[in-house]
Formats: sequence, C-alpha cells, structure tokens
Amino acid sequence: MFEKILIANRGEIALRVIRAAREMGIKSVAVHSTADADAMHVRMADESVCIGPAPSSESYLSKAAIISACEITGAQAVHPGYGFLSENASFAQALEDHGITFIGPSAEHIRIMGDKITAKVTAKDLGIPVVPGSDGGVPDFETAVGVAEAIGFPVIIKATAGGGGRGMKVATNAEELEIAFRTARSEAKNAFGNDEVYIEKYLQKPRHIEIQVFGDGKGNAVHLGERDCSLQRRHQKVFEEAPGPAITPKMRAEIGKVCADAVAKINYIGAGTIEFLYEDGKFYFIEMNTRLQVEHPVTEYIFGVDLVREQIRVAAGLGMSFTQDELEINGHAIEVRINAEKIPGFSPSPGRVRMFHAPGGFGVRMDSALYSGYSIPPYYDSLIGKLIVHGRDRPEALARLKRALGELIIDGVESSVPLFHMLLAEPDIQNGDYNIHWLEKWLAKQFG
Repeated sequence: MFEKILIANRGEIALRVIRAAREMGIKSVAVHSTADADAMHVRMADESVCIGPAPSSESYLSKAAIISACEITGAQAVHPGYGFLSENASFAQALEDHGITFIGPSAEHIRIMGDKITAKVTAKDLGIPVVPGSDGGVPDFETAVGVAEAIGFPVIIKATAGGGGRGMKVATNAEELEIAFRTARSEAKNAFGNDEVYIEKYLQKPRHIEIQVFGDGKGNAVHLGERDCSLQRRHQKVFEEAPGPAITPKMRAEIGKVCADAVAKINYIGAGTIEFLYEDGKFYFIEMNTRLQVEHPVTEYIFGVDLVREQIRVAAGLGMSFTQDELEINGHAIEVRINAEKIPGFSPSPGRVRMFHAPGGFGVRMDSALYSGYSIPPYYDSLIGKLIVHGRDRPEALARLKRALGELIIDGVESSVPLFHMLLAEPDIQNGDYNIHWLEKWLAKQFG
C-alpha cells in the first residue's frame, strides 16, 4: 500500500480523497494555487505545496508543477479527483514515466474514451448499444446531409473534442442543418482547436442514465447500478439520484452486465462511468468518463461502499473488496449540487462566506470545503458543496432532502439553494417524471 499520496485537485473532492487516505493510514499531500492558500483541503492534508498563481492553467493544470510536488514530498501516487487533469492521458503517462502511480485508468484507456468518435466505435465493438449516427467524423456539409437523411431528423451535431455543451447544435430539418453544421464546427474550432464534428440522432425526451463500473485492471469488473442525472441546465447536472426512478431491476441487470463485461474485457482499472441516453426502454451510449464522478456519493450510499478507497486499493495492486454478487441496492439516495451562483441568472457569486452551517442527522452527508470566514475565489468552478441524502425509499429521501436543505446556512454569498426548494415543490420531481429537457423548460417558464 502507498505511504503517501498527492491530491491534484481542490475543493470538496480534495477533502474527499484526504478523508479516505486518512482512514487507510496513508499520508496526504495537498497542492494549491496562491488563491487557495487558506482553503480547507490545504488545512486538512498532512502536507501542502504551492504550485503556482491563481489561474488554473498555471497551477492545477500544470503537469510539471504537480510532478515536482510529488518529487519534493516523496508522494508515490496521485489522485486527480475530477476535472482539471483527471482525464488527461499525457498527464497519466507523464506520472508513469516518473515512476509515480496514477490513481485511475491507464493513459491508453483515457485517450480512447477521451475522443468521442473513438469512444463510440470502441463501445460498439464491446457490445454497448450506441445512438444511430455517423461512422466517425463528418468532413463536409454534403456528407452531413447524407447522414441526416439516413438516420432521420432531428439530428444533433457534436464536436469530437467537445465537452461542457460547446460545439453542439440541433437541426430539425434540412434547412437548419447547414447553419447547425457550420456553427458547431466554428464553435468547436474556437473552443477546442479542432473543428471535427460527428452527427447523431437527436432523441426527443430522453433521460440521462449513467452506469457506474469498477475494474481491477486484471480482467475483473463489476457494475454498481445506475444514476439518473437528467435534471440538467446547459448540459450541466444539478440533481442526481440512484437508483433511477424509471429503471427496472431487469433493465439494470442487463445494461449493468453489458457495461461490466465491456470494461473487464479491456482490463480497465478503477472507477468509470458509462453514460447513456435512455428513451422508450432503450439505452444509447453517449460517452465514458474515465474518472470518479461528482455524483459518486449517491452510488456509495445505496451500496455501502467507499469508491475512493477502492480506487486507491486497486491502484496499489490489490483486488476489489467486493464482488458483483455482494452488491445489493439498499434504499434511495439523492444529491444536489450547490453552486455559488445567483438565481435565476446563474451568474457566479464569489466572495466571503460570513456563516456556514452544514445540515446533519440520519442519512445526511454534506461534501463541502466551505467554512465560516472563507473567501470563495473567482477563478474556479462555482461548485461549493454537494448535499447528499439517503432514505429507505424515494419519498423518504425527498423528505430528508427538504429537511436538510432547510437546515443548511450559507450566508454572505448567493447560492443555488433556493432553486432546490422550488424544485422539490414540483409534482414532476416528486413523481420522478422528468427528462433532460425538463429543467430548461421549467426555468424558462418560471423566469422567462
């Protein structure tokens, strides 16, 4: 087992890894920018190293600075968290070249799944169902017309190197296709330096369902059910639950086995998430995230396992501490992402937190790096906390969430907490009757 690991991240996920390491008797090293000198992850770690100025490009994204921090502190492994360098194949490779363990999948698996076209082809080859669409990139408009007519409108054009909703355009007919195609290419070029796009069938009312998988890198893998992450704004998730309200045990077992078998086949190591659009009883592969997800706690709650601990174990060469037969769903869990944002415009709201009080009680978990007196810097993601609740069933989990939100105090900055109070009053949310378009339509109705 490792004696010391470095966490190449910040905020609540850095705390999450530090906590797991401490329980395992492993020393932790925090890295931070100058803006994060007073951050909670710096205070909680056993050691800390400043790796650069406030902009993430010069600190949390600096591979050289992080590798230097490993060498200075003697850290044997790096946990990347999510975001920043967590899905950067060259970073994973650079660590390996320096004799440092990357707590995550191989550089090759990150690379394959990081390119959306290669990922789709790989998924198809592994027996995972995919959305009908182009076989790879679409080089010109004439080809785009042929693909769209073959699969039928509406279609969505997506950037190969995309993420965060950029480089994505919908066309409902041939007239709209040309504008959508050229706009998506232009956006992709500007955002990612790569204008290659591909085309897929655009599903009308799908849910976003993702399957949690875990492999030991030695040909063994399991699935840990699904999460429903359909409540999204601009392709960003805000509310996640497990198990999914629309998924039956039979569907779960079938799609879960397909996913577990697929990652076992390629000797995948660590945590991964295979994301699907789900409509009319069918699953369509979107992408695979080769890292821990923001919403991993809901899975941990219903299965009673620590995924971060498991990541560290398999990275150290140990086997998984559970088998598929031992994984049984217990109850229902919900997570809401709390951002320092002003509702309804969702503009970032950095600043000093005058008062912070986390909710508690049975079945409540608050993952946050906030504390009273902390100043939220303006340089990073606006996520300031995740409130996760667990109940014996979905109604109990919803009631617990409502209660916990009422206990939460974040004073001094605006937050998205009022949004969740409003959502919990909606019958569709109470009934689990929503899809990936529901939230945007609801926001437009509420706030115009």
